[in-house]
Amino acid sequence: MQIRDRAPSVPSDLVAAPRTATVSRTTGETDVHVTVNIDGTGQCHVATGVPFLDHMLHQIAAHGLFDLEIRAQGDYEIDDHHTNEDVGITLGMALKQALGDRKGIVRFGHFVAPLDEALVQVSLDFSGRPHLSYGLDIPTERVGTYDTQLVREFFVAVVNHAQMTLHIRQLDGINSHHIIEATFKAFARAMRMATEVDPRRASQIPSSKGVL
Repeated sequence: MQIRDRAPSVPSDLVAAPRTATVSRTTGETDVHVTVNIDGTGQCHVATGVPFLDHMLHQIAAHGLFDLEIRAQGDYEIDDHHTNEDVGITLGMALKQALGDRKGIVRFGHFVAPLDEALVQVSLDFSGRPHLSYGLDIPTERVGTYDTQLVREFFVAVVNHAQMTLHIRQLDGINSHHIIEATFKAFARAMRMATEVDPRRASQIPSSKGVL
């Protein structure tokens, strides 16, 4: 008798609706549209009008395997602050919406990313409680035309609206571009880990309280 291998059946509680969201946010300063697919392949189509921010958003998509589509218009004649912040706000809102009740996710994520001399550690928790602990020491005021103070403002915006706890630690680094890019890569990888579905509790919310 010939025995054939059978592919294991997928439990019904693992077959979920696509974790996607589209959010638009318009103010007197900016007009931002974000679509995110948590279970993507790293496709990225972004145009914020802030080239360095676009480069960092590509890191989130490529290393987190999130599909991102982001379009923004802002008051660039003033500076990049409002656009940078509002992209972070809208991305955070889209992440929160795509994750829904966060049922079945791993919830915690961490990664240490090297980029040449730079080394950055990120730990995060999709806890439902916004908190940012920010430990970057970026040596220059600008990378190209991008104000490096805006890195913290971007993460503040994402954290508050995705409702996550985020700790960023710079372990090494002297080049501003390397430090920032290593941060975004570590953030992407940590988010990828945290948002993956845990097959051992795919139908459960990962909290002893039963809610996040």
